[in-house]
Amino acid sequence: MAAEHIGFGTQIRKSPYFDATVRWGATAFSVYNHMYIPRSFGDPERNFWNLVNAAILCDVAAERQVEIAGPDAARFTQMLTPRDLSRMAVGQCKYVLIVNADGGILNDPVLLRLAEDRFWFSLADSDILLWAQGVAVHAGLDVTIREPDVSPLQLQGPQSGEIMTALFGPGILDLRYFWLREAELNGIPLIVSRTGWSSELGYELYLRDGSRGDELWEAIMAAGRPLGLSPGHTSSIRRIEGGMLSYHADADSGTNPYELGLGRLVDLDGPAEFIGKAALRRLNERGVSRRQVGLRIECAPLKGPNTSFWPVLANGEAVGKVTSAVYSPRLEQNIALAMVPVGCAGLGTVLGVRTPAGDCRALVVEKPFFDPRKTLASSAPGAR
Repeated sequence: MAAEHIGFGTQIRKSPYFDATVRWGATAFSVYNHMYIPRSFGDPERNFWNLVNAAILCDVAAERQVEIAGPDAARFTQMLTPRDLSRMAVGQCKYVLIVNADGGILNDPVLLRLAEDRFWFSLADSDILLWAQGVAVHAGLDVTIREPDVSPLQLQGPQSGEIMTALFGPGILDLRYFWLREAELNGIPLIVSRTGWSSELGYELYLRDGSRGDELWEAIMAAGRPLGLSPGHTSSIRRIEGGMLSYHADADSGTNPYELGLGRLVDLDGPAEFIGKAALRRLNERGVSRRQVGLRIECAPLKGPNTSFWPVLANGEAVGKVTSAVYSPRLEQNIALAMVPVGCAGLGTVLGVRTPAGDCRALVVEKPFFDPRKTLASSAPGAR
């Protein structure tokens, strides 16, 4: 399908891979961080099986980077997140939260440390560039904050290690989970990390020259096709199976880390000062009134992910909301993430969910729904 026939405007940015994704069969797009992101290459269940059985290549250039650089970069970066960064090494990645003064979550990015004085926040969908630049105005620190020419791809799935070996040689398999390194492919400058938004073994390739996006996409597909690689999109099925958050769905500025069970990402005992520390201390001391849970919804298989927040019912009354729901063909269950009062959060609690097709019985179950220890994502490629 030609891009001019899909009806794109100029006010939303296209990624360096946009033409390649259309050429390789992208049929639907969404908008994320003011950029088009492919959301369909056909059957989403087929995309899921391609991911978990082989590998998919995803255009996630909409996962924009906010670069913090300069003599005070480490101090300023710590101001933006409640996670302790004091032992974060150059070349390391960390999953972090960015919160506001009330402790509400503004973003849940992966943080990459490229040098002693340079960091990238690899963003979920919110305007953290503007937030960081605003904070810097009155911080009195020597930092430069910008969005660099960086556009990531995700190569995810059990065959991703073999594909990376075909591209970069066997030394790439030494790259540890949540670490990064600089690399080149046919002279294309990259940062490669063992990260991804799939709960599967995977890599992210951060293109550092947007003019070479089409070339990079084609090089990866050429190496990967004999090993089972398909073009794809981030899988709602797999990410919900893995209990992974989608910002604006499962979290927003009205949600705090403790409601999501992410207190491990908040360091209240260390000396570092960060935005929201006082509020998070109060929230921690007070305790939460609601909590995210996993639900198994007992009804006919859902035809697709929810497109609105479905009420969660207790004794016929709405008490919470389903934030993400989907049918898992592997588990043969409808699974969901939901926010409910703590009194309804115990495992085995019977609740109801008001879906567009009617009210359904739901049961609070453990999450993640599959591979709770993330052994698939963190295992060494050679062990697979």
